[in-house]
Amino acid sequence: MITSFTAVLDRRLRPDAAAPLAVGFSGGGDSLALLILTLDWARAHGRPVISLTVDHGLNPASAAWTADAVAKARALGAEARALAWTGSKPATGLSAAARAARHALLGEAARAAGARVLLLGHTRDDLAEAAVMRAGGSTVSDPRAWAPSPAWPEGRGVFVLRPLLEVGRVDLRDWLAARGETWLDDPANADPRSARARARRSLAASDAPGGPEEGADRPMEAAPSPFQGGEGWLALARTAPAAHVAAACLCAAGTTRPPRGERLQRLVARIRAGEDFTATLAGARIEAAGEAVSFFREPGEVRRVGPPLVVEKALDPGQPVVWDGRWELTAAEPGLVVRALQGLAARLPAAQRQALKGFPPAARPGLPVVLAPDGTPTCPILAEAKAVRARCLVVDRFEAATGRVDQEPAT
Repeated sequence: MITSFTAVLDRRLRPDAAAPLAVGFSGGGDSLALLILTLDWARAHGRPVISLTVDHGLNPASAAWTADAVAKARALGAEARALAWTGSKPATGLSAAARAARHALLGEAARAAGARVLLLGHTRDDLAEAAVMRAGGSTVSDPRAWAPSPAWPEGRGVFVLRPLLEVGRVDLRDWLAARGETWLDDPANADPRSARARARRSLAASDAPGGPEEGADRPMEAAPSPFQGGEGWLALARTAPAAHVAAACLCAAGTTRPPRGERLQRLVARIRAGEDFTATLAGARIEAAGEAVSFFREPGEVRRVGPPLVVEKALDPGQPVVWDGRWELTAAEPGLVVRALQGLAARLPAAQRQALKGFPPAARPGLPVVLAPDGTPTCPILAEAKAVRARCLVVDRFEAATGRVDQEPAT
């Protein structure tokens, strides 16, 4: 077990990096084993470890559990932080909402700490449970050994590593018991109202194996294919796999849910047929012409997915702000507001209007424009702007989503 764990970390992490490693630690057996093993690896490589514990606020005892987990992590030698899911909770879809909130809190905390990798303690049993849940009609997917954080934009730049997917839950608990360790057993894991708890009980009753044996560090659905990218747009070859078409829609649109199902299948079929067309899907505008298919943010004030294009957002000096899911902007002075360029191009300085001609027409309306307190517009993508720094997130997000980044980034 330790050998396979170490091999995964050696493969995915940079031993000479100075950035901390973030570990999601609930206090349960899986995450406790993960934290201990990660600390051992990190000490050997001189790397700090930050333990992150999320209190969902769904059980009266959760605050005490969180405090115990923080104390345990610190006793083991990790820096520890408690995170809380606050606010109202949904009456339906609670498990999915809690999972999304957890990923957002973990991703944001990891990024704020300077960590590029967040380790989670999913095991071979989680793969088996996911398969049972899908057989029962759930849309839950398999946890992947390496993937970008699913929280956007909170987890931007953070990758999730699950190094225990080849290990069974019983094996971990036997290993912990041999060390004299104790852990928390969350009663929610046995709650029959939970689909995962029912899947776990079903597997236990059938004495089914804990998951696939072919190895957890499996390749992506499709190998990376060629692409082009610019400020806020992407272009793929017509031969690009469906998973990459879905990712291009997601990233170019700046949304959080990629297209799936029949609509994606129909789009891919039209692309493969060589047809020239324009379409919209999942907040993206798709233009197929010749050998290439380009993906942009869907124009217009209103779209079916995500917020309207022209949304003004105030910029606080020194605080990075993600606007439209595609741009990270940091203002150097107060009183600035960002919105879409749509409708304002004629008011730009002459040099910026000239530079705008070098962009595909469909990409222009979605460029960010910064309004000064007197209303003067400046596009930081078209000209160097001292008042605000802008970084496009589209290409980096697409590269992460399609497996082009397969180990801890250098910076």
